[in-house]
Amino acid sequence: MKKKLTAAAVLMAMALVGQNAYAKSLEDVLKEKGVITEEDYKEVTKVKAFDYKLGKGFTFTSQDEKFQLSLGGRLQARYSFFDKDNANSSVQDVSEWRIRRMKMWMSGHAYTKDLTYKMQVNFVDGGSSKLLEDAYLNYSFLKEAQILVGQDKVPFARQELTSSGAQQFVDRSNATDTFKPGRDIGAMFHGKALDSLVAYNLGWYGGVGQSTLRSSNNNAFAARIAVNPLGDMPYSEADLDHCKKPLVSFGANYFMDTLKATRGATSTSLETNNLSFAGSSGWLGRSANLNRFTTTEKIDTDNLGFDAAFKWMGFSAQSEYFWGQATGQDSDAKLRAHGYYAQAGYFIIPKHLETAIRYSYVDPNRDVANDLQSEIQGAVSYYFSKHNLKIQGDVSNIHKQNGANKPTDDMQYRLQAQIIF
Repeated sequence: MKKKLTAAAVLMAMALVGQNAYAKSLEDVLKEKGVITEEDYKEVTKVKAFDYKLGKGFTFTSQDEKFQLSLGGRLQARYSFFDKDNANSSVQDVSEWRIRRMKMWMSGHAYTKDLTYKMQVNFVDGGSSKLLEDAYLNYSFLKEAQILVGQDKVPFARQELTSSGAQQFVDRSNATDTFKPGRDIGAMFHGKALDSLVAYNLGWYGGVGQSTLRSSNNNAFAARIAVNPLGDMPYSEADLDHCKKPLVSFGANYFMDTLKATRGATSTSLETNNLSFAGSSGWLGRSANLNRFTTTEKIDTDNLGFDAAFKWMGFSAQSEYFWGQATGQDSDAKLRAHGYYAQAGYFIIPKHLETAIRYSYVDPNRDVANDLQSEIQGAVSYYFSKHNLKIQGDVSNIHKQNGANKPTDDMQYRLQAQIIF
């Protein structure tokens, strides 16, 4: 490099950068304005032992670039008020403050840039069994052929695969939470081909969910394919980049698993698991649905989903349809469920102020009447720095059918602040 940059050159560059200094590095601006040469630029931008990138965290890199470690975190602080419908019994309204998520992660590569890793923990939302979220190694033979081993999200449901920190509403739809498997331990082959026109995932898992070990010889299988005809479309809601050309994505996914039923004194439950669709609020895990299966029989489950997403000039829309079926191996009893959601948003102030609307529908047992649940939600979000720093508020009408009892219409009001660093 031709000696050191003079103080005058630095001051000149700072004046030229102005309010957009955070978007470009100082050396980028100096090069663009001709203050430094190409040779100077290469010298200044050589590998940094320590760096920071907004939303990606603090990064440490060895001089030979064989090892890299990034450290980051995310915090969501939320206030909720539940105005509960008193149609069937005396219920209490709820005013709640909570830390919805507090996550820390470390990621990077080791020995070669082709071998990457990630570990993520969540200090709230689920107890000790859900403290460890992601823990995996990923080796890339090619962009089109990669293998991941460890714990990660099962490739099912576009909204679930989109980080909880990149949502258009305060949280995911009820339909997604009812049908998604969630995280599991296993191995997954994946990749992108034809300039990201097609992306695929094929996974083999333990089948009992996050941080839970299988006690039988059953396992689970998952497959997903996504097609992006107009270019790669990342898993992030809201058109924060104000896309000049339209982006569209179509996806389909399948998940199969076998779980064992056990009968207690009054009801049937499933073997210990951390699968969302098999939990108490999932379509399979509800006690009323499980009672149709016999004691200790194995239950074969199939989950299917289709999704579509679109972004252009500040407008975004996406929708998913879910279908589930469970079959008892001994009784041949069947349980069928389906659900869907559709949402859309538009930026009133490009890249900053957005309004959105969503409808979600769940039928946890298609052979039983009066058990439907639907939600209508409206949201307003202000993005100070994309998803890295934002405030979101939403209002929901939650309609539940309760069998022979009167249906209820609860109102939910939520306000959430998020920071990613």
